[in-house]
Amino acid sequence: MKATVLEALDRLVVKEIPKPEVDADSVLVAVKACAVCGSDIRMLHHGNKRLKPPAVMGHESAGVVAACGENVTRFKPGDRVAMGGDVPCGECVFCEAGIGNNCQTNYALGYQFPGSFAEYVLLNRIVVNHGPVHLVPDHVSFEEAALAEPVGCCLNALELCQVRLGDTMVVIGAGPIGCMLMELGRILGCARVIAVNRSRPRLEVARRFGADVCICSSEENAVQRVLEESGGLGADVILTACPSPQAQADAIKMAKNRARVNFFGGLPQDQGVVPIDTNTIHYRELFVMGSHGCVPRHHRQAVDLIASGKLDVKRYISHRFSLDETAAAFRVAESREGMRVVVIP
Repeated sequence: MKATVLEALDRLVVKEIPKPEVDADSVLVAVKACAVCGSDIRMLHHGNKRLKPPAVMGHESAGVVAACGENVTRFKPGDRVAMGGDVPCGECVFCEAGIGNNCQTNYALGYQFPGSFAEYVLLNRIVVNHGPVHLVPDHVSFEEAALAEPVGCCLNALELCQVRLGDTMVVIGAGPIGCMLMELGRILGCARVIAVNRSRPRLEVARRFGADVCICSSEENAVQRVLEESGGLGADVILTACPSPQAQADAIKMAKNRARVNFFGGLPQDQGVVPIDTNTIHYRELFVMGSHGCVPRHHRQAVDLIASGKLDVKRYISHRFSLDETAAAFRVAESREGMRVVVIP
């Protein structure tokens, strides 16, 4: 089969590799769509301890079940499925508690397990039994289904933030994930959504996805403006959807008493120490948290949201490339020219 292989840092090669063979407990899926995630781009340039080249990346995907092992009962050939990234081991204390994205083994498709920038992807026993693999109704396209994975990650973050009816929410970073957070915040009942971004063109995009107020942080003081827009009190929920230390420091300053602050976007390894006034956290009784990935139930909820039509993820897809053009797809995704970039094998 044809696949895009990460052979070394900064080296993606489209080549023929052996087609995976199904054993008694696995499922073979013919991939129909796989989106490029920011983590794929980071692994291309910087690697990851969970990924050993040569390897096939890709964890935001969907396809059709091509074959099933004799012990598989959840799926059958012809099923349309969406697949996510984080795969609980199913055995540790974290997985037992239902928070498999905190699993210390930390399995994931496109990391330890081969991913979906290929014509076929094999789902092993652990993925089949515990992973984020869910049936997709016929009216949902494969491209839409592939985006259930980032939507699920956003749902995890908003659940941790305990978004409530009437909340004012700030999202710092107006890329595809930031816009998803804004739109989902609106669906969950936020009365006001404020977008903060350094680039003004991205803010115009954010307005289309539900932002009531758009603040260009390269042109004005974002903290001061958020306070003005919230009657001097600050926002109820603030999420940083960008790899910026300054965004994290600003998020604390934008927070209302008892606000929930979520550091959604990770930082580069050499920038992870951020100066923050912890007295602000202390006296305002702030809840400061991170969120990473999601668990299978979030992925299922995302599939259901997309299928219901409440979330139109087609609007997030700006570019499509063939498998032969995977390297170009990565370049466009990294350039931030559009929104989500999808590879179609």
